Amino acid sequence: MHKQNIIIFDGVCNLCNSSIKFITIRDKDSRFTFLSFQNDAAKKLMAKYHFDIQNIDTIILIKQNKSFIKSDAVLEISKDLQGYWFILSYLSVIPKFIRDFMYDFISKNRYRFFGKSDSCKL
Repeated sequence: MHKQNIIIFDGVCNLCNSSIKFITIRDKDSRFTFLSFQNDAAKKLMAKYHFDIQNIDTIILIKQNKSFIKSDAVLEISKDLQGYWFILSYLSVIPKFIRDFMYDFISKNRYRFFGKSDSCKL
């Protein structure tokens, strides 16, 4: 039996919402629960794990009482998806500073590239 994994994401980001839909389709065993940054439960959880609630701009994964952010979260999530998506986790051989540099670039420009929603689609 697996423990529930919690993904915290930006609920008004179109890229984030699309990513959550992508994960949901490939999460046949319902391993993930989703909370948007805008949700009070997510804010409490982020505070528990010492994240700056006001300035968060990354996906957060809480798995087995450990937190993962940025590219580490994405790679860790890929391990639990149905199909061959676990192969993405092999990208962890790329140094973290390079992976996170690419992640940060997309994250900082996500509204410009993908748009912003009026509300969370989840």
